[in-house]
Amino acid sequence: MNFIKISILLSILFISINIINAQDAASLLHDMDEIIAAPKDKEAAVIMIITDKTGKEKKREASLKQKGKFKKLYRYTGPEKQAGIATLSLPDDAIWLYMPAFGKAVRINLLSKSQAFTGTDFSHEDMSGIPYLERYEPKFINSIHPEHYVIELIPKSKKSKYTKIVLTLNKTVHYPLKMEYFDKTNKHFKTATYAYEKKEGYWYAKEVFMTNLNKKHSTKIILTDVKFDQGINDDEFLVENLKQ
Repeated sequence: MNFIKISILLSILFISINIINAQDAASLLHDMDEIIAAPKDKEAAVIMIITDKTGKEKKREASLKQKGKFKKLYRYTGPEKQAGIATLSLPDDAIWLYMPAFGKAVRINLLSKSQAFTGTDFSHEDMSGIPYLERYEPKFINSIHPEHYVIELIPKSKKSKYTKIVLTLNKTVHYPLKMEYFDKTNKHFKTATYAYEKKEGYWYAKEVFMTNLNKKHSTKIILTDVKFDQGINDDEFLVENLKQ
């Protein structure tokens, strides 16, 4: 009888620990989302350096505008071939793509979100401003390291390209240090590393370096001339204004 009672108590304890761990992991992921979207708005110039397996580089330039958690606009400014291409993220998991050649904006469906963003190693989903806690279920893998947490992120959508993302999170500030992406065969195929910097009281990713291990291909994103709380107008994030 005592054995049964002990077994029940151990089961309850195990379930309770799992619930607490899930809540703690969710809290940390929420903190990360809050850091990413902390400014009222953010504006920056973007440099993209795309490197293929031979070491050949292509350089692109873009502008970035972000307001709150749910509004984010990337627009290529160079070279001429890419200039004008824009991606707009909006509330309710909406992502719009504008291609000057077609002259209109198209809403990206769930399957297309996993596709590469204009030849880079980022997907449209990676480039969106949608909070991670809305897209993933987090759980701890390792919380005992003195400098970082390791958290597993499982996509809530079965249509995601990823089976999971292993997130390494700074333990003091709670910004991402690294994300390891796993494909449908549960193989690690892509890694993003982040270099964060503090400016005007806000932490932001000054550099993001994404490597595709299968293709031996990489994309580095560098933010320059970063400005916060400029009072960006909501009209900047209207679908009908993507065409310039």
